[in-house]
Amino acid sequence: MPLPYPTLIPGLRSPYDQVNGLVYFGRMLDKIRLMAAGKLPEGWQPMRGAVKGSFDWRCCEFLKIDYAALEAETQKGGSDESLLSWAYSNGLQPTEQEIEVWNAFMTKRGWRDAGTQRLNERLEEIGLPPGTVQTMFEFIEIDEGRLIPDAK
Repeated sequence: MPLPYPTLIPGLRSPYDQVNGLVYFGRMLDKIRLMAAGKLPEGWQPMRGAVKGSFDWRCCEFLKIDYAALEAETQKGGSDESLLSWAYSNGLQPTEQEIEVWNAFMTKRGWRDAGTQRLNERLEEIGLPPGTVQTMFEFIEIDEGRLIPDAK
């Protein structure tokens, strides 16, 4: 059964939003907090966390942290910035250049790369043609009602 479109989840920020210059990390924290509060839709639960290929998995791999450990730390409370500091001290403290590469990779995922097919599948799931958007971040923005697709 397809998820509703647009998918409106109060408390879930855009993947473009940054925590200390790092895209996506705050969104992953939102998903952890929403799950703990019983507010993350059931259809979202299978792709959260350490599922290989998910953005959560990619973020944890980049930071060299265990998702379950981050989840436990997040559930203790604390600001996004303090949780990112925890991640840096328990995993990788990336350089400015590494953060720039991470941000560029994540914001362009789906554009002429191995993620393009999945992007087109997701567009089809919500009734939009391939090429409506070029990246998964743009898809997320459309799917969550923050970006209105151009009529083609």
